[in-house]
Amino acid sequence: MRILRENGDLMEYTTLCYIEKDNKYLMLYRNKKKTDLNKGKWLGIGGHIEEGEDPNQCLLREAKEETGLTLLNYKLRGKLHFYIDDIYEVSYLYTCDEFMGDLIECDEGILEWVDKTKILELNLWQGDYLFLKKLIKDEPYFEMKLVYLHDQLIDWSFL
Repeated sequence: MRILRENGDLMEYTTLCYIEKDNKYLMLYRNKKKTDLNKGKWLGIGGHIEEGEDPNQCLLREAKEETGLTLLNYKLRGKLHFYIDDIYEVSYLYTCDEFMGDLIECDEGILEWVDKTKILELNLWQGDYLFLKKLIKDEPYFEMKLVYLHDQLIDWSFL
């Protein structure tokens, strides 16, 4: 869901999920879309919450669309507040450790199971390194603010 704020900035609501299997996370290398803010980066799966959806519904829809998987046991782990230039994005952060189905080809990039010990070696957004460390350590729910100027992290804090 996208909302134009009074100051002219765009506000977006999204989901982001790290699906786990055999001490690995399913990662998406974004390389297929011509115009993509995330091009060349590794991410979890997820996307924009559509009108009438709640975060859980969005998570399930996006997981099915991007991976072909049906999520069975997922958990809200945190909320991320991204400020990127004139965009304010609130992202609901999940992990999932039980699912069914077979992986499909993703039209946004390449899906790959990556060992948790190797995740921080990938080309990630700078702030992702911070919250992924918390997920990998299985820390409890948290909220985080991440401020970017273009693609550079200029400020961050746990709320």
